[in-house]
Amino acid sequence: MLRELGVEATLVRRESELSAVDGLIIPGGESSVMDKLARMFALDGPLRARIRSGMPVFGTCAGLIMLANNVLDAIDGQESLGGLDVDVRRNAFGAQVDSFEVGVMAPAIAETPLAAAFIRAPVVERVGDGVEVLARLNDGRVVGVRQGNVVGISFHPEVAGDTRVHEYFVRLVADFVASSKSALPA
Repeated sequence: MLRELGVEATLVRRESELSAVDGLIIPGGESSVMDKLARMFALDGPLRARIRSGMPVFGTCAGLIMLANNVLDAIDGQESLGGLDVDVRRNAFGAQVDSFEVGVMAPAIAETPLAAAFIRAPVVERVGDGVEVLARLNDGRVVGVRQGNVVGISFHPEVAGDTRVHEYFVRLVADFVASSKSALPA
């Protein structure tokens, strides 16, 4: 999606690669495996530090789980990186066979509904102070949030080719880079 938007994208697997990026997208996948790999490769500490330092981070589906302060049904030993004062429930919409696509209203991101695919997706069950709700389903369930530099969504806009959430995140990263440069001594 980033390359489609003309943005350079770098895979991050090591701390040296993390230190070279201005923003990070944590994709969908299996959150418990992502957690184990982050700890195995000693990326969990550096990731937490970069999140606390203000680097923009965007989590999609499992990425949202990784960024939640509290995972309600985590497997034994599963940890998250934190950054979003929310409680999320893994696989809230059921198994893989229960996947679905629907338009999601996200007024802070787009004027018309986002194309959203929900694949074993989490749902945000509690939103803490300072967390902005970005997207809800028609039944009111929260599926998109932002707290400062951290954005998390339950769904996959890339499945339908909807670039608007990624465009929103790219603007956050551009603003972060511009403000970081303006804070440097002349």
